[in-house]
Amino acid sequence: MEKTIELEKKNVSYTLRISRRTRGVRLSVVSGGMFTVTAPPSMQQNQIEEFILKKSRWVLKKIEYCSKFPRTVGIKNRKRHFAEHREKARILVRERLAYFNQSYHFKWKRIAIRNQRARWGSCSRKGNLNFNYKLALLPSHLSDYIIVHELCHLGELNHSAKFWKLVAKTIPNHRILRKELRKVGMSLG
Repeated sequence: MEKTIELEKKNVSYTLRISRRTRGVRLSVVSGGMFTVTAPPSMQQNQIEEFILKKSRWVLKKIEYCSKFPRTVGIKNRKRHFAEHREKARILVRERLAYFNQSYHFKWKRIAIRNQRARWGSCSRKGNLNFNYKLALLPSHLSDYIIVHELCHLGELNHSAKFWKLVAKTIPNHRILRKELRKVGMSLG
């Protein structure tokens, strides 16, 4: 349900979702600046708005930040969207793997571009690298971080100190990028 609220003299649109699974009010802002409020059925509209008003500074800051990142809204045909961006993602991944692997010299077996809802990438024990096609929609500094992250799993298949040392070899600001990627979320497309 689409709603509007005034926060610090600005009209802000948000989507209200009622969920039996939530106990309190949850606020989320994703890429494109899309603002969603999730609340339990027992909560009144005025209570929800009161909560949003208390968090208005946070909401406005997140909307401003997340608006910087691209978002594809209203995809009716996810398979077609995947097909449109898959090859671009494959080219990007292959080029950047080749570039970063000059520092690592790892070997992989297969590279796959997938249409995943909850993961940017993965590395199997067999040495197969999988990447989400939405990588092609990210800013280059974030896609590079994901590619290096999965590449380094070929050397350390965990998130130990050794693994992060490998990542830091080519992406020294990986902690900052990880936080930025969490803010973007999987909402692209």
